[in-house]
Amino acid sequence: MQWITIFQKELLENARNFKWIWVPLVFILLSVMDPLTTYYMPVLLDNFGNLPEGAQINIPTPPPPEVFWMSFSQLNVLGILVVLLMSMGLISAERKSGVSEMVLVKPVSYTSYVTAKFVSTLLLTLISAFIGLLASWYYVNLLFGEIPFSYYIGSVSFYSVWLMFIVSISIILNTAFRTPGLVGFLSIAALLLASAINSVFKTRIEWLPPQINAYIKGYLSTGSITDDLWITAFLTIGVTVILLVASVFILRKKELAA
Repeated sequence: MQWITIFQKELLENARNFKWIWVPLVFILLSVMDPLTTYYMPVLLDNFGNLPEGAQINIPTPPPPEVFWMSFSQLNVLGILVVLLMSMGLISAERKSGVSEMVLVKPVSYTSYVTAKFVSTLLLTLISAFIGLLASWYYVNLLFGEIPFSYYIGSVSFYSVWLMFIVSISIILNTAFRTPGLVGFLSIAALLLASAINSVFKTRIEWLPPQINAYIKGYLSTGSITDDLWITAFLTIGVTVILLVASVFILRKKELAA
């Protein structure tokens, strides 16, 4: 009952801030941007490129899976930035204002408080990603060629694991610091560090969380779910659970110390 109450409060707060409207719209815009730009690029260059008269533009048409992957790449930059910025005050702002102390004084467990906020943010993020990538899948099929719907389901499902990891990073930093701006900065820095570590050690350690994106790209190209993709997904879920457990302990320690 405690968990449901906090979860409903978060859903209502997201609705009041119009997050259920603008976050999906941003994800749709980011997802369809590259497919549409790629398709209409020759027309745009022909009309606005100031090319010499008689010049011909021959841009090879990329295969549908490659175009669809462009949407994932776009979300991996700007989409994740949106998620981190909208969640940077999820717990830290309430700790700073004293709201969390009032909530946790009541018979509300730290676990319920942290996990309800995690699930509510993850739900908004996943719905936005599913809708945005569905729009991209539609336009890719319309303009470039067919991608089986099962490829959409598979790729987005595994991508959800990556988004789950992203939200858990924001959650643990929210419990560690009271300043939303600092949480946002450190969340971005943590992801950049994770990506850098993956780039350096990906040939030695093949199952780091950021590596799941490379395996998803491979899945879109071949239609085959590799063992590496499964292992990376399960390990990423495990790391996410560890981060959430650590978040509960950090919040309890911080609040009791205060």
